[in-house]
Amino acid sequence: MEIVFIFALIVGLILMQSTLLDWFNKLTVRRHYQKFLSQETFYHSIVSRYFKYYNRLNLEEQRKFLFRTYLFRKAKKFHYIEVTETPEMPILVSAVSVQLTLGLDKFLMNYFRDIYVLRDDYHYGFYSRPFQGHVDHSGIYLSWDNFMKGLKGQTPNCNVGLHEMGHALAYVNFITQTEEDKHFKKEFKNFSKVARPIFTAIQEGTKTLLGDYAATNYHEFWAVSVEVFFENPVRFKHDLPELYDAMARLLKQDPMDVFLNARLAA
Repeated sequence: MEIVFIFALIVGLILMQSTLLDWFNKLTVRRHYQKFLSQETFYHSIVSRYFKYYNRLNLEEQRKFLFRTYLFRKAKKFHYIEVTETPEMPILVSAVSVQLTLGLDKFLMNYFRDIYVLRDDYHYGFYSRPFQGHVDHSGIYLSWDNFMKGLKGQTPNCNVGLHEMGHALAYVNFITQTEEDKHFKKEFKNFSKVARPIFTAIQEGTKTLLGDYAATNYHEFWAVSVEVFFENPVRFKHDLPELYDAMARLLKQDPMDVFLNARLAA
């Protein structure tokens, strides 16, 4: 009887702790939301200027997008290297990450506390070629000049922000396993069943919309697929329909649907 009592007591304490933690988290989110509401118009003015994807969402999804952008920004420390900080910088970087993860439950990528914004191309490690961005254990790195070219649509099928956030999303789910999204990890296996043969074909010389850089390695194939999925969904859907559908299931969002729904609502 004593063993049963002790076991029941332990279970009760665990359940109580879980309930208290859930209550605390909800209270924290509610407090953040109240602060966010006072800045929502400011966030909208910045995000709507550069994100066509955001502008095509319905009002409920737009508010979700902005609130997540606010939370992501609050969770990070931004460092500026040889570039002058402006109020829009951390918001735009955060918004790119939110665009990628809008359909997922886990979106903060909590492993990464630091985001480094550099002026333009830079050198990293022993590589001879210049970098536009990278992700490693120390943080997420982005060159602002290239980041803005992607947002403004000046580099077709290329968006450095989406590319590096794609790397970061894979990093927290598969390398550090610090903020695993259950759906994303499970569905990525199905994505790879479609993606691996296409990746192999590109390595063997097949030309696709994804370009030659996607053949570098599977990590780059994934990040490039993220870019093109959002930057050129119509062509992606036409040229690589199975891969496009696999991406839509994986990320739980479909840019084509967003585009069509916006057209119907107009």
